[in-house]
Amino acid sequence: MKSKIQESKKNNSESMGKKFLLIAALLFFSFSIQAQDKKAKDLLDQVTAKVKSYNTIVIDFKYSLNNAKENINQDSKGNVTMKGNQYVLNFMGVTKIFDGKKTYTIVPEDEEITISKVNEKDDNAITPSKMLTFFNTGYKYNMDILQNVKGRKIQYIKLVPTNSKDQRKEVLLGIDIQTKHIYNLIEVGKKGTKTTLTVNSFKTNQPLSKNQFTFAESKYPNYYINKLD
Repeated sequence: MKSKIQESKKNNSESMGKKFLLIAALLFFSFSIQAQDKKAKDLLDQVTAKVKSYNTIVIDFKYSLNNAKENINQDSKGNVTMKGNQYVLNFMGVTKIFDGKKTYTIVPEDEEITISKVNEKDDNAITPSKMLTFFNTGYKYNMDILQNVKGRKIQYIKLVPTNSKDQRKEVLLGIDIQTKHIYNLIEVGKKGTKTTLTVNSFKTNQPLSKNQFTFAESKYPNYYINKLD
């Protein structure tokens, strides 16, 4: 009878021990995730602070779109010059100028210019400056792999959109550990489309012309101008 009691206590002790180890493991796992999230957030905050510290930013980039199922492979190059919320973007043969109040979309192929107002306070308004800090809202994030790219340490952060209607499965943001600049941005769509934006050059505090962000209608005498109010 005594041995049965001792055996029962032993079994209960082993059971409690296993439960304790399981709880400890879960707590450790939970703590690791929280620490990882904090590490990712700290790095993203450093990127945001670095971007906001510059007076001007000039970026040359490469844009790639791939979909194996649809057999689509497209590569394009572009560049953007920014100062505060103003910018000039050249991409796929189209130039966009934002002077702080209006956007001027210039399409030489069609000899057409579209002028529209932009509400910068609108969170849905997409601008190049926001593209460098888009990750601050609407995503869950975790640290991902660390890669060595031509001697540069690139830390990836995996961003998962919190909006279930978002067509993107995930976004991988590559950050140069030393400079805290964005190296590349990889978007993976739910339908298999993968787009990659790679920064070829990132220049800061460059001297710009006074008319850098000014639209001059006189430069386009034969263009059709479409004004959207």
